[in-house]
Amino acid sequence: MSRIGLEGQVAVVTGAARGVGELLARKLSARGAKVALVGLEEEALKEVSGRLHTDSAYWYADVTDHEAMSRVADEVKERFGKVDIVVANAGVANGGPFAESDPAAWRRVIEVNLIGSAVTARAFLPVLTESRGYLLQIASLAAITPAPMMTAYCASKSGVEAYAHCLRAEVGHQGVRVGVAYLSWTDTDMVRGADQDEVMRELRQRLPWPSNKTYPLGPAVDRIVAGIERRSAHVYGQWWLRGMQGVRGYLPALIGTVGQREMKRFAPRLQGMRTGLVGAGGAADEEARATHRH
Repeated sequence: MSRIGLEGQVAVVTGAARGVGELLARKLSARGAKVALVGLEEEALKEVSGRLHTDSAYWYADVTDHEAMSRVADEVKERFGKVDIVVANAGVANGGPFAESDPAAWRRVIEVNLIGSAVTARAFLPVLTESRGYLLQIASLAAITPAPMMTAYCASKSGVEAYAHCLRAEVGHQGVRVGVAYLSWTDTDMVRGADQDEVMRELRQRLPWPSNKTYPLGPAVDRIVAGIERRSAHVYGQWWLRGMQGVRGYLPALIGTVGQREMKRFAPRLQGMRTGLVGAGGAADEEARATHRH
């Protein structure tokens, strides 16, 4: 598939303060794209923006807030004149047994990862239609395979994959391309935050190869950039994820059997697990909501 040069293109990246979003913004900028950064960590966004190679700006906004995101879309269009690429990357995670999970944190994972992605697309679709642009939805291996102790995250990523596939069919005739990016465990604050829990870390290490590894961030983001240049329908942050598509129908039964055995093994250690959002991004989300409530 032919590549579209990024020179002079305008890209919006949500969740751009750290991790995948931050490095993606830097790599898009290095290829000549102008970048609009969106997220909840204003100081971090300002720092990222200041280090980019091209014209950039940042917006403080909660992706679940439709009014705020509509305003951001209008302001990005006003600032840069157009929007060619939107990467719906903002995401949070929690872990632990569903029955003992914090209901607010569980709901928030769905709100940010699924509803926030839809709000982002709704806000930016008018300008993407004008430019015949590209929307890339960041999903996960969690969209392909179920995982015990990750009910909210898997539900959100499965949901966002399905929504993006539906949207692709709806907007294709208007010239808007929609892609889904899949990443396995990648070295970000979110994954490091989840690994701070001993049970979650051990469970992950007991997964079959190659899903038990943590992968470096740089090569995964390079693959995402290449997918953006090709306007790809599917982007795989790690080479082996493409092969998972062919076996995904067998995974629920397999995980149901093996996972049951693993959960029985770990049952005595599950009491008292932390049930809130993980990592620095999760902390930023909780802080932003606490500030908003007060």
